Amino acid sequence: MAKASVRAFHKLEGWFSTYKPPGVHWKLVRDTIETNLLKGINAAPPPAPLHRVQFLAEPTNTNVSGGSSDELTISASFVPSLANHPLVNGPDFQHIAVGVGHKLDVFSSGVLVLGVGQGNKSLTDLFRSVVTRDYTLEGEFGMGTDDFTHTGRLIERTTYGHITRDKLERVLAMMQGSNQKALLTYSHVDMNTQEAYEMAVKGELRPNGKSPPIITGLRLLHFQPPHFTLEVQCLNETQRYLCKVLHEVGLELRSTAVCKGVRRTRDGPFTLQHALTRQHWTVPDIIQAIQQHRSSRKTRKAKSTQLRAG
Repeated sequence: MAKASVRAFHKLEGWFSTYKPPGVHWKLVRDTIETNLLKGINAAPPPAPLHRVQFLAEPTNTNVSGGSSDELTISASFVPSLANHPLVNGPDFQHIAVGVGHKLDVFSSGVLVLGVGQGNKSLTDLFRSVVTRDYTLEGEFGMGTDDFTHTGRLIERTTYGHITRDKLERVLAMMQGSNQKALLTYSHVDMNTQEAYEMAVKGELRPNGKSPPIITGLRLLHFQPPHFTLEVQCLNETQRYLCKVLHEVGLELRSTAVCKGVRRTRDGPFTLQHALTRQHWTVPDIIQAIQQHRSSRKTRKAKSTQLRAG
């Protein structure tokens, strides 16, 4: 029968997502989770110790005449075997491989997908796949920096009193339209076909091969000058590219803008609802998250099969 630590490890093999705080490197998140998993698995109760037969020689107390005797008697007894004790062999697991999907830079926060054990192999497929990722971008008009963020070196200050909500939304619509044309170009799909039309209506168009970052959705969530918040859906993006998007928005409005925060709210099938915060980076919580992802994945596959059959 497998040890409790081994059974726990097999339950951990799969994907789950965490919430990476801003200002923290993704490697620190991964290393912290690796440490927590090792401690949690190795803390599993060890199996009952095996016993072995041990023969003990004991002197006979007296002989027939009542005097002392030098004769020995052999008695058998069962004693615990310490050959597999953790204090003898050490912990069951010395290392657990935890892989990272689409990374987040130190400045950004949000959903970070991780894989454990065999989940690392399929995690490569997620990393290479063209899945939509959603972000919330916090921006501020009136400043320009060398790295497009509010922490960069200040290059210029500009006015922003002329910017209105309508003007900002028109710029966003223009940028989304140009990105939509780029998506059609890189998808290499004949838009004169019915199949291409249906894919476009369902939002299933994807770049075929390598492509630059493409925005598939851009919406204004909040506007209170100089501060504003955007919701972005995109493909093949980097966080630096998203910061540059806000810079370009400022330029289109004859001003400047910097990014004050990037938060990923969805990475493919994973959303903020699934992301484990720091206090839940434990073996039981991670096992539950992995099992929930497996269950939802099976449900999506079943629905997809039914739709194709229908």
